[in-house]
Amino acid sequence: MSECTHDCSSCGSDCASRTEPQSLIEKPNQLSKIGKVIGIVSGKGGVGKTMVSSMLAVSMQRMGKNVGILDADITGPSVPKAFGIHDKAEACEFGIIPQKSKMGIDVMSINLLLENESDPVVWRGPVIAGVVKQFWTDVIWKDVDYLFVDMPPGTGDVPLTVFQSIPVDGIVIVTSPQELVSMIVEKAVKMAKLMNIPIVGIVENMSYYECPDCGKRHKIYGDSHIEDIAKEYGIPVLAQIPINSELAKHCDQGTIELFEGDWMDAAVNQIAELS
Repeated sequence: MSECTHDCSSCGSDCASRTEPQSLIEKPNQLSKIGKVIGIVSGKGGVGKTMVSSMLAVSMQRMGKNVGILDADITGPSVPKAFGIHDKAEACEFGIIPQKSKMGIDVMSINLLLENESDPVVWRGPVIAGVVKQFWTDVIWKDVDYLFVDMPPGTGDVPLTVFQSIPVDGIVIVTSPQELVSMIVEKAVKMAKLMNIPIVGIVENMSYYECPDCGKRHKIYGDSHIEDIAKEYGIPVLAQIPINSELAKHCDQGTIELFEGDWMDAAVNQIAELS
């Protein structure tokens, strides 16, 4: 037997002193105090993930909790617009200070660092993933009970970085009724299980349209398959949000904190029960 070099990365021996794999979890800023971290994910874009992230944050704050949103969608940041935040994030000697919404929700997004909100972020994957990691390590999330991480769609660099470097307590998967989207949801579910990330449940957006005159519900995108997927993987359906012009207007006008409706109540109650 050759002499041990104590370099387990290049050794195939199964010895008692073999070093365990090192955790990739990063420590938050030394001044941060963060309770639960909830990731908001989707298998593809265009399903209203940012709106759901914003509504979850607002609903949780209405329960009396201190809330923050980390906008991890670096190339398509839209959380600040939903909250009507246009001022830039500031920095001190200890880290970056997130902006606060009108109702007091902490928000950090790349749009709060760009010279112009409309400037494109033309960066490669590793750089984008590094920025997301810095939003965890360098931003001072002070006294936040729940930090919602609004992730970009898919299963690429950023979701992988978040799952590996941030201690995520659970994820909420956002989808819409189309059959194609439902198929892609399964990819997000399987990725979460592969990374050992608990799935809080699924939120279906654009589930139906309710006629304001007669109250009849119309399934614009066809029959929903969300219950079948939820049953197959043993995860709950947390909400089915309708196509609602008022919600869209609140997002566009930066007044999402004023939305009315109880669609998110079951979701935030489920998140609040996380151990």
